Amino acid sequence: MPFKHNAYRRHRIGKMKFKVTNWREYETGLRRRGSLTLWVTPEALSSWRAPKRTTRGGQPRYSDLAIETALTLGLVFGLRLRQTEGFLTSVLKLIGLDLVVPDHTTVSRRANKPRAPNKRHSDRFPEKGPVHVLIDSTGLQVYGAGQWLEEKHGVKSRRAWRKLHLALDADSSDIIAHVMTDRDAGDASQVEPLLDQIDMPIAQFTADGAYDGEPTYAAVIRHTADAEVVIPPRANAVERQHDDPTNQRNQHIATINADGRMKWQAATGYGKRSLVETAIGRYKSIIGGRLRARSFAAQQTEVALSCAVLNRMLACARSKSVRLKFAIA
Repeated sequence: MPFKHNAYRRHRIGKMKFKVTNWREYETGLRRRGSLTLWVTPEALSSWRAPKRTTRGGQPRYSDLAIETALTLGLVFGLRLRQTEGFLTSVLKLIGLDLVVPDHTTVSRRANKPRAPNKRHSDRFPEKGPVHVLIDSTGLQVYGAGQWLEEKHGVKSRRAWRKLHLALDADSSDIIAHVMTDRDAGDASQVEPLLDQIDMPIAQFTADGAYDGEPTYAAVIRHTADAEVVIPPRANAVERQHDDPTNQRNQHIATINADGRMKWQAATGYGKRSLVETAIGRYKSIIGGRLRARSFAAQQTEVALSCAVLNRMLACARSKSVRLKFAIA
């Protein structure tokens, strides 16, 4: 990012200022995010109970829709499973619906059920062309002993963390793909699993230097042959002599060597990568930086629902801002 290359004189660089052009609409949407107005569609009512199974075993009482509804309400309002059960029971009673609420043990057990990632199909957005994909990762803490045990008593802490990989649409700031792994998984290794969740063609793929390498370029080109890949090469990177002259990484290295990294960032639009960092900050400020579920499968379900909740909230309130430019005398 530009500020990293100007750290020694950052105090002399004026901060960019922006103005929100749709403030009235944006403010209304922000209030709507906290609204308790709930409604249940007829399709949801008919799908609340699970369909009868034809194989051997007990009959399930609740559909996946009922379980996901309970888990989603718990995430939005910061409730534990028992409190979620009581909250959903009271809400359905207030709106006059005679639906049986799944108990907390059932919700906990069913949260471990593997779920396929929700793909963002291009037929849902027929007017939208190729997307600009931004990718980054962050850490999420999981349940364990506090760090003070290790500092005070020398006890080895059980605290661990997972790594959440996100793919963002640069135009809408929606999370269009996500993968959760353990902390040992490399960032570049999760590019292909993220791209597998995106059915639309990619116009530009932007990521930071942690994704630099031929495997990332190859994964993007396999998804969309004419996609533009914008990844800053490492400082000591050199052009490969035997590669194809159209190799994008070689072109980036040559441009940086000729014009400098700052001009390369402005020419390629690398500054948009800050939007995915903003999305990560939004995730941790609204959802939190710690996973509530204890098993890995339940944590994957929690992350999937959290991303869906953030997209819903963003659809309620989306600001439109323009940069203010000041004339220099």
